[in-house]
Parts: sequence; structure tokens; C-alpha cells
Amino acid sequence: MTNTVTSPPSLIHWVENDAPTSLRWHSESGASAPKRVVIADDRMTADAAFRLASEGTAMLWRGDFQNARQLLQALARRADRKPPKQATAPGDIFNFHRQAQSQRARTLAMVLIPFDDHYIIPLRRAPDVQQACTEAYGVADGPFVATLRELLGLVGAHEWRKKGVEIPALGGRIHPHYGVFSPVRGEYVGLVAEAPLPTTDVAFDIGTGTGVLAAVLARRGITRVVATDQDPRALACAKENLTRLGLMEQVALVQADLFPPGRAALIVCNPPWLPARPSSPIEYAVYDPESRMLKGFLNGLAAHLAPGGEGWLILSDLAEHLTLRSRASLLGYIEEAGLSVVGRMDIKPHHPKAADASDPLYAARAAEVTSLWRLSVR
Repeated sequence: MTNTVTSPPSLIHWVENDAPTSLRWHSESGASAPKRVVIADDRMTADAAFRLASEGTAMLWRGDFQNARQLLQALARRADRKPPKQATAPGDIFNFHRQAQSQRARTLAMVLIPFDDHYIIPLRRAPDVQQACTEAYGVADGPFVATLRELLGLVGAHEWRKKGVEIPALGGRIHPHYGVFSPVRGEYVGLVAEAPLPTTDVAFDIGTGTGVLAAVLARRGITRVVATDQDPRALACAKENLTRLGLMEQVALVQADLFPPGRAALIVCNPPWLPARPSSPIEYAVYDPESRMLKGFLNGLAAHLAPGGEGWLILSDLAEHLTLRSRASLLGYIEEAGLSVVGRMDIKPHHPKAADASDPLYAARAAEVTSLWRLSVR
């Protein structure tokens, strides 16, 4: 018999009407509950709120909800006035940019919103967020406190989920769930749609996310696609998308860290592109600490490829332009894994930041190329 130890919920504490009060704290980013909390309402000025937030004092809002949104926008404007640290080396520019983004996020996380039962917000002019919260958090579990910034993020994710992202290669839309990386960078999807197929039998999609690449492979005529992910949210998202597209008969979803059992003549992986440490669970879609997923895919490929098969690695060279990883290192990983490069397809990104000269990472983004590396076992 196994004893399961359940951690007690994190609590947030404050004093209200001269009485100490506590409530459950919820943070999708894993942030700890603020240690200093004051009550705030419509009388709070933006300058006073910014001073409190900069000092690490959180404000539990008791006023009009729409005024809280306006206050958050005012805090963002003040946070954005701080001049960035100057640097010339690409790696330093990237690190300073991440530090600034992290500090900005901490400041904006100081506006807190209370939730009653059933995700009801007990504030004037508060919107109905029950569906958005249920999609992100699951079934309601009593009152709690969360940041307004997180709430607006999950409301935005709910709208993305309803609208979806048009994928030309599918002739349809992919609907991302909260916490699952959205396929807004369509160039990598186009590469998978155009690369010559080594097989139409069995393919693996490693780290499927929304299921977009599994769907593209199925639409291209792959008889059976096995799509893996270790995140239950991603698997639920992929299942919903593949069902909507009518592809579940061709695609099997498996919860796994990288590879499923067996071999396939085509194995596709689009790992996070930047070898840096995530600051929250959601950032694991962008940042791959110490290139764990990239190396894991490459090192496991030979054991899972069928004879004569190909592994497709979809990777941006943004990390190279930011000096986070060199091209020589990438080629070294490939060689050490017993693999050879049999071909490569390149495409320039089309996203807005690649043309935004005001972006701190503009030089790297403007030079960025996304590649599909076709790999075989030596």
C-alpha cells in the first residue's frame, strides 16, 4: 500500500477591517503568494500603486473591475518607461531583456482579484469568467485570490481557443488551449507540409502540443501517426483539435516524455528553440533548459527510427544569433547521436517582431531562419 502525501494549498494573508484574513492563493506561474498585501479600490492612484508594486506590496482590489484593468494598464506604461540596460553583445542583450520582462511581470502581478465560489468575481462591472476559468483551472474549488494579469491572460486564451488559428496546410483552424503553445509561427508548419515524405506508413510526432504537426502529417496521407506529449493539457488540446478535423482514426495520442514504444520511418520534433531557463511552466514551450529536449530527441532517434527512416528536427537558429548555442554545437549534438544530415529546408519567419526595429532582439530576429533538418542514422 502506498501513502500519498498531499501538500496543503498555499494561502495569502492580509488584514481587512482590522481582522487578519486568509484565502487560497492560485498562480499558474508557480509564483509564491505576496507577503505584503493591502486593500485597494478606486481611490488608489496609478503613481501610488506603482510605488507599492515596485516595493513588492500587492493590492487586493475591492473597487470597480474595469477600473482595476485601467490601473493595470497604467502600471504597464510606467514599467515600460524604465530605460533598458545597454549592451552590445547579443547574449547580454537577451539576458537584460529577459530580466526587464521578469521585473515587469513581477510589478504587474501586484494587482490581485478575489474569486468567490464558481469563479464569480465579487466586484462591480466584473465580467463572467466562469467558462474561461473552468477551461484553464478545471472545476471550481472554492474561493481564492489570483493576479489580475493572470486572469486577463486566461480570458485572452479563451478567446484564442474559440477563434482558433488558421493553418493553410490544413485548410482549417487549430484551437489552442490555455497553457499550450499556439502555432502562430506558421513557417515551421509549412516546412512539415512541404518536405518530401520518406514514408506513408507510421510517423511519430514528439511533443505534439496542439496536435498541429500530427494533423498535417495525417492530412498528407500518413496512415498512422503516434503523437506524444507529457502535458495532460496538451494531450486534451490535441485530442479536441484532431477530433474537430476528423483525424482521430489516424492519430493515436500517448502521454510520454519524448518517444512512444516502437519504431517509425518518420519521426518529427519541434522542440523549444532557446536553451534558457523558463521562469514559469508555460515558458517551457519556448525555453529548453540546457537543450534537454533537443538532445533527448537526437540521442533517442537512432533507437526509434525504422531502417531507412528520417528524423525531422524543426529548429530556429535564433539561439545562434543570440549566442546561446552555436551551429557547431548543434552539428556536434547530431554527430554524437550517430546521425547524419541528409537534407535541410530553410524559411525566413514572417511574424511582426522580425520587422520591428524597436524590439530589443530585432537584430537577431531579422537574421533568424527556421530550418527542417532531415536526419538519418549513420
